Amino acid sequence: MNAQHALAHKQQLEKMRAELLAQIAEQRGGKLSRADVAAEHFAHSEDSDAQVNTARDLEFALNEHETAELAAIDHALQRLSDGTYGQCVDCDTTIPEARLKAAPEAARCIHCQEKAE
Repeated sequence: MNAQHALAHKQQLEKMRAELLAQIAEQRGGKLSRADVAAEHFAHSEDSDAQVNTARDLEFALNEHETAELAAIDHALQRLSDGTYGQCVDCDTTIPEARLKAAPEAARCIHCQEKAE
């Protein structure tokens, strides 16, 4: 991967990371964890226990998704620093540029990603 492509991917990843962190902060009303927000939100709820449990489960699922997305971005930035960005972590083949443009956090080629899923 040439330096121009690497810089473009780094900028895109850093932008994605900043946007995700801003989204998380906005949804939580600051730097509170989702667990704290959920506890505060549901502490005085008039909803049924089933509704509260469903909403709480959704909050935790969103947290897991955001955490995984942030970790994938951070790992991609680390691979850029290490000089291994654009190489599949499983089979070491080059990840096509089109895939990296669509999903700059991608750590695997399409074939290995399909196997992993």
